[in-house]
Amino acid sequence: MPGSTFAEKILARKGGKDRVQPGQIVTVRPDHLLSHDNTSAIVEKIAKDLAEFGVADPDLHVIVLDHVIPAASDKIAAGHKAVREYVRRYGVRHFYDIGEGICHQIMIEKGLALPGMLVVGSDSHTCMYGAVGCFATGIDRTEAAALLLTGETWLKVPTSIRVGLRGRLHPAVTAKDLVLTVIRGIGADGASYQSVEFHGALGRLTVDDRLTVANMGVEMGAKAATFEPDADVLAYLDSIGASRESYQPVWADADAAYERRLDYDLSALGPVVARPHTVDNVAPIEDVAGTAIDQFFLGTCTNGRISDFELAAKILKGRKVAAGSRLLILPASRDILQRGIASGAISALIEAGGVLLPPGCGPCLGAHLGVLAPGERCLSTANRNFKGRMGCPDSEVFLASPATVAASAIHGKITDPRKELTR
Repeated sequence: MPGSTFAEKILARKGGKDRVQPGQIVTVRPDHLLSHDNTSAIVEKIAKDLAEFGVADPDLHVIVLDHVIPAASDKIAAGHKAVREYVRRYGVRHFYDIGEGICHQIMIEKGLALPGMLVVGSDSHTCMYGAVGCFATGIDRTEAAALLLTGETWLKVPTSIRVGLRGRLHPAVTAKDLVLTVIRGIGADGASYQSVEFHGALGRLTVDDRLTVANMGVEMGAKAATFEPDADVLAYLDSIGASRESYQPVWADADAAYERRLDYDLSALGPVVARPHTVDNVAPIEDVAGTAIDQFFLGTCTNGRISDFELAAKILKGRKVAAGSRLLILPASRDILQRGIASGAISALIEAGGVLLPPGCGPCLGAHLGVLAPGERCLSTANRNFKGRMGCPDSEVFLASPATVAASAIHGKITDPRKELTR
């Protein structure tokens, strides 16, 4: 009998079973449930049941207000107020109010997603926590509501895809280029309800890199996207104060069975851009170079970390954003903002003409700040470029790496970052 994949091991452990098989249904008790501004809608579904029975476990629920912050309307403000009242009434300890950061970054920074854990969230990019060896996946609001009342839910054991990596990325080529290249190969739904495991030259990818890749697992349809919790991950967790006694790392067996095996040579990759209006509409930068851009967006839960800002600042320092264009800067958390200020990266970006936004999600989903006008184009480090994603159905969103966004902002058009990093 072959060994077990990462997903099979985690779901067997959490389901109280010795072994599970793809397609099997298991009842599990997740370590955490994440929700954000949508918490008000979730608890409203079960208001009567909550009043009668309360929540199954107040420590299960993690809430981060991040999607429209500060509140942009009285309706949004009322939703935020309802969340705060719920937190007080039911003793939810893991609550992070506006300004702390984007929910996915907070889950990582606060040590709420750790190796060997099972975390679910009412947000599709919950899969980001796979970067640290956590089985993390999105669920819908109805599932989240039931989980609050019962403390358990069910999952189907997914089949798995093994992605092997070798070589080293060029300095101007980033993890964003890697994951877009993988998505181009697999397709937007090519990994539907599958667990994607990354193997091989993981030491060539920082924890920040892995967060970027895992974050976009859902853009290939994956149920989860995971990396082995190796020495680099453990060192990162040590740095944020996560005790090694608080988690039990798990990884796939060497002889595990996979539905597909893919391999990528990192050294052969170049900068790429995802064109409107699908994430798998990916082209080499040479094919889109020269495309005029109105707005450049650097940040989000995908690429709003300190390493992203320092790379962009290296390119933009002493330069200016092109006349007629604008650059938005959005750190993924308060901690990253403070570190960016201390390192000088944020100042360099502001001096180049960047506009600093509060840590949150607003521009990424077109809900608040940075909404596009009809006919405008945005080159973004976010994770989606669907029609209307940034608020206007008559606009266009292109996805690229922080290096490509920074280099392009100088010229007001899509530009190969290798030219700027070698100048």
